[in-house]
Amino acid sequence: MKSKKENIFERMAGVVTRFTGGTAMFVIAVGIVLVWVLTGPLFDYSDTWQLVINTGTTIVTFLMVFLIQRAQNKDSRAVHLKLNELIASVPGPSNRLVDVEHLSEEDLKTLGRYYTQLAKLAAKEADLSVSHSIEEARGLHHQKYAKGKGGRTMP
Repeated sequence: MKSKKENIFERMAGVVTRFTGGTAMFVIAVGIVLVWVLTGPLFDYSDTWQLVINTGTTIVTFLMVFLIQRAQNKDSRAVHLKLNELIASVPGPSNRLVDVEHLSEEDLKTLGRYYTQLAKLAAKEADLSVSHSIEEARGLHHQKYAKGKGGRTMP
């Protein structure tokens, strides 16, 4: 269970993420840059004048990187859970894909090659919803190939 501090930080991060990703924050940021540019002659374009914008943007960028990463991690986790629910609840898709994000990079490349094969087989179908898995697609393709070629088997 989350502590009270974690809940407060999570709520605060959510509010800041929504605000900083909105139009109002973009307008504010443009306004700050315009004020900085317009005050250049007033400060004779000094090193301090330049340091103000450099320091400010560096600090904001540093903090925003972590905030954006947090939001992306949360969104990604939510999407994975939704997809897992769909995979688990529908009879057609393979349950082997639940938690696929935890596979190694090499395993993901292997799966990618299989789905490339599936896409090639699906491209030969008039109705793309015919197949649900690589095994079904391959079997259906073999059956159709054999029927279309007078019973010859596929190479």
